[in-house]
Amino acid sequence: MAAPRSLRDLVLVATLVVAPFFFLRASLRHPEQLTALDRAVLRVAGMIELGITRVTRGAVSVWGDYIWLVGVRRQNADLRAENAQLHTELHEAERAAVENVELRRLVQLKRSLESESVAAQVVAKDFSPFFRVVRVVLDRGLPELRPHMPVASTDGVVGSILRVAADTADVQLAVDATFGVDVEDERTSARGFVRGTGDVARYTAKVEMVDARDDVAVGDLLVTSGKGRWFPRGLPVARVTKVVKREVGREQEVEAEPTVDFSRLEQVLVLLDATPNLGPEKPARRGADR
Repeated sequence: MAAPRSLRDLVLVATLVVAPFFFLRASLRHPEQLTALDRAVLRVAGMIELGITRVTRGAVSVWGDYIWLVGVRRQNADLRAENAQLHTELHEAERAAVENVELRRLVQLKRSLESESVAAQVVAKDFSPFFRVVRVVLDRGLPELRPHMPVASTDGVVGSILRVAADTADVQLAVDATFGVDVEDERTSARGFVRGTGDVARYTAKVEMVDARDDVAVGDLLVTSGKGRWFPRGLPVARVTKVVKREVGREQEVEAEPTVDFSRLEQVLVLLDATPNLGPEKPARRGADR
């Protein structure tokens, strides 16, 4: 095994030494002096040169494409970062615009109310297991606020102050089972009393004291009646979602959904002129104020 390998190595070395001599010899001769061996050598040399040229060009092309791709990848990364930054700035601008509109609406509401009020920011929310807001916390406390003071937003009645600390106040929402407010149907002026159900799975209220003769329909807007000197008249409270008619002498079964989206609540007004420690109005006796 050693002898054939040595012979092969010897032939390879001889070829590598002799071949350049023949290539040089053939390339230096005048074309008319070329022998058949010289032409064969030149032909082989041309093929080798062509192959080397193609391989070199291919390698150069691959390397150029690689460099180009690296540049494109870097540009894409820069563009993605710039795009993310622009999206963030756009989101912040849109949020600022929404807040600006909401603040303008709050100012308009404050000016439209006859009673004195103070603006407050929602700083915390408590949620039920069904992701429904059951309580909100405001960034204002003593000495401005007191329990039972009405709380409203640009969408309507939010609830009332439940308890007050040094610099915060808890708000009892309009869907709480212990909250109630006297209302009237904006379309027909039919009277009723909206009381929260306390349902932790959905925002809903029941409308009590609706006489069978009253015209109340699904979709009607219920607003505060102003009775009891608590909430001023005309603030949206709820929109009717269900009506079950009863025979004369019995109350209709009416359900409603609050007009305020408590999950999106950010800014509110606390009405300071309401009768202190009064709390919700009691339903008027049937026949009164009709």
